[in-house]
Amino acid sequence: MQWTLVIPLKPLARAKSRLADTAADGVRPSLALAFAQDTVAAALACQSVKDVAVVTDDALAGRELSALGARIVPDTPGSGLNAALRHGAAAVRASRPESPVAALNADLPAVRPLELARVLDAAAEFPRAFLPDAATIGTTLLAAAPGHELAPAFGLDSRARHAASGATELALVGVDSVRQDVDTGADLRAALALGVGPRTATVAARLLIPDQ
Repeated sequence: MQWTLVIPLKPLARAKSRLADTAADGVRPSLALAFAQDTVAAALACQSVKDVAVVTDDALAGRELSALGARIVPDTPGSGLNAALRHGAAAVRASRPESPVAALNADLPAVRPLELARVLDAAAEFPRAFLPDAATIGTTLLAAAPGHELAPAFGLDSRARHAASGATELALVGVDSVRQDVDTGADLRAALALGVGPRTATVAARLLIPDQ
């Protein structure tokens, strides 16, 4: 099974505010874009991925991610993460109704194509499935097989919310790169330890990442 990934990305100027302790205001948009670029590039290199749709209204991000091969879907609802994901999944299935779709976070700069393939191949066994984040509170990937709605419930305590919605939690080991999203300085250090993509590495090299 080959998946279409739906990746939401808010305007870069408003992205990654929780990295304020690590990156200055002028750097955070560059970091957010680098995260998304490395995430999309890795996703498109994954053998289980057919294509990637990025839901965003950010013009710069749209140009850069389109150049990598992603389809850009305007965030017409403009009503937050879950609305953007529902809109993106609907746009994909308007042309391919039986397409399996999966929502993937845009801030997975360490994601490895082979690990992502393992997660998607495991998700293919269930109508809906999700992967918890490294903190075991949130979600980095939510998948819906053909004939099933994505029904995203991202946000506070999304791991519990997705489980309550009937999605199957994927209890996989060895997929740390797919679980390591980046919201804080500690998250960024963890991602760097795993090994990030080239664009994130370039931007992060300009930062002083203090130990805690």
